[in-house]
Amino acid sequence: MNDAGAIDDAEAAARDRPGLGDIFKVFLMAGAISFGGGVLAYLREFLVRDHGWLDDDDFLDALEVSETLPGLNSVNMSVIVGDRMRGAIGAAVAAVGLMLPGMVVMMTLGVLWEQQRHNPEVGHFLVGVAASAVGLLLTVTLQLGHKQFVRPLDLMIIAATFVAVSVFKVSLGWVLLVMGPVAIWLYRPRGAVETAERFTHLRDRFHSHRSHWRH
Repeated sequence: MNDAGAIDDAEAAARDRPGLGDIFKVFLMAGAISFGGGVLAYLREFLVRDHGWLDDDDFLDALEVSETLPGLNSVNMSVIVGDRMRGAIGAAVAAVGLMLPGMVVMMTLGVLWEQQRHNPEVGHFLVGVAASAVGLLLTVTLQLGHKQFVRPLDLMIIAATFVAVSVFKVSLGWVLLVMGPVAIWLYRPRGAVETAERFTHLRDRFHSHRSHWRH
């Protein structure tokens, strides 16, 4: 009975998986309408809110992994999410869909830039695009981090990081090397009960992710 139920769950999960065409369309749209780092905001909008392929925790997990890997966060995200949805083929389709619009646009703009690089209006346009990207990144930061912005300890870590990078101009690498271990130490389990609860939470998350990867 359990084997039959597992087979039924596997078949249901396979039916619920998005098609390769859907994955390509979503990432193509995100790559086509986003500005710079703002692509993460559009990816969250499409993957979490519109299609429900991920929840906020899953999206944040993928983003955290993406930021630890070399390369662009958005491309890393496309590979992780595509692999989760449809395996290696899904990862390739998602990455191609995300990068294709940017490749076409950049090749076109590269030719035009050589002709208009000294035009002040072009400079003003690029400043506006940069401001839009900052706004999009701020939006997704507030959406994903709203739980952390109400806890004093989290606010202290955020403030210390901001001051170190923006005010004292400390290299981001050094800030991460210092603030990372400090944050881990501050959030270490305080007792056996809390340790067991966190272990159970991590185990459940691992089994959830593994079930997605298998299907």
